[in-house]
Amino acid sequence: MPIPARIETDLPFLTGLRRDLHAHPELGFEEERTSDIVAQLLEDAGIKVHRGLGGTGVVGTLQVGNGTRTIGLRADMDALAMPEMADRPYKSKFTGKMHACGHDGHTTMLLGAARYLAATRDFSGTVHFIFQPAEEGRGGARRMVEEGLFELFPCDAVYGLHNMPGLAVDEIAVVEGPQLASSDSWRVTFRGTGTHGAKPHLGKDPITAAGTFLTSLQTIVGRVVDPLQPAVVSACSLQAGDPKALNVIPDIVEIGGTARAYSPEVRDQLEEEIGRLANGTAAMFGIAVDYQFERRIPPVVNDSDVTARALGAAKAVFEGKVRTSFPPSTAGDDFAFFGQNAPGCYVWLGNGPAIDGALHHNTAYDFNDHAIGYGAAFWTTLVERELKAAL
Repeated sequence: MPIPARIETDLPFLTGLRRDLHAHPELGFEEERTSDIVAQLLEDAGIKVHRGLGGTGVVGTLQVGNGTRTIGLRADMDALAMPEMADRPYKSKFTGKMHACGHDGHTTMLLGAARYLAATRDFSGTVHFIFQPAEEGRGGARRMVEEGLFELFPCDAVYGLHNMPGLAVDEIAVVEGPQLASSDSWRVTFRGTGTHGAKPHLGKDPITAAGTFLTSLQTIVGRVVDPLQPAVVSACSLQAGDPKALNVIPDIVEIGGTARAYSPEVRDQLEEEIGRLANGTAAMFGIAVDYQFERRIPPVVNDSDVTARALGAAKAVFEGKVRTSFPPSTAGDDFAFFGQNAPGCYVWLGNGPAIDGALHHNTAYDFNDHAIGYGAAFWTTLVERELKAAL
């Protein structure tokens, strides 16, 4: 089916809104201007607004008819702490802040859907429009949940949408099962005894221990985890010694990294095995070790029944351009915390070609405004089908 005429008519406004949000990026828990705009547009549409969950979070509630089913639709609002290098008329006005993941587009599409649904009211039930702060690693979804999101706004199902460069703007992927990996951080600190670099026998060398640990780290994925279970363990930070003191073996080496998995069992396994290697290496070299594993974001796993409902809406909007097979991402999204509290489905909306390699978190990335109508149409169709009004 084509994009509804009312959404088509609204596209110039929505495009201008998206570009305004892009030019005024705000980091996680700092989305004051963005949340003000969101709340005002929802109120202008006659939608009940609740503010303050997660600090800058906004929830708009629209109840129509006597339907008893309630669903939640989520859009993230925050930008990233990185520079925007591409020159465009609506380039970020703030140095070191950029909408490099399309959250400006996500916010705009959900607002477009809210405006349409408030005007047409062609459903029976309740929809919560959830505008979430701080998705980019700062814990916005968890905080909203901890502050009572699902007690205040119970949902029978919750849905998320993210743009995907490489898929055409009139294309969508709706897939059952794992969509995004867990995203956890780990830190290992080896504590030896520093000494003169020419007299290593008088100390306990933590650098050699760190080298052994790092070369052994990939045996976790390669030799311990079931090869049919995807997993990633990466060391991403290494701090040791002073480059101005190349004849000094330091006391301490600090290593940090990330771990990713799609199942709770493998997630547990990664935490245990990184610690086992760290402690074993320390014992082998006769030094001390500190180990921390921080569980940040669970995996996003699409519920089968809720995914089937999303798929029906996607087929109605995108007709023959719906993918039901699409590789999961090793990135994380804290939509996972919503999915732990209500059956969930997370879909991928096309963002067009990745121009000049500009994928997510790239300094040249931009959300594709041609996707706005398709995203808003998906949201509205999903609501109208799931909360179908009685005839």
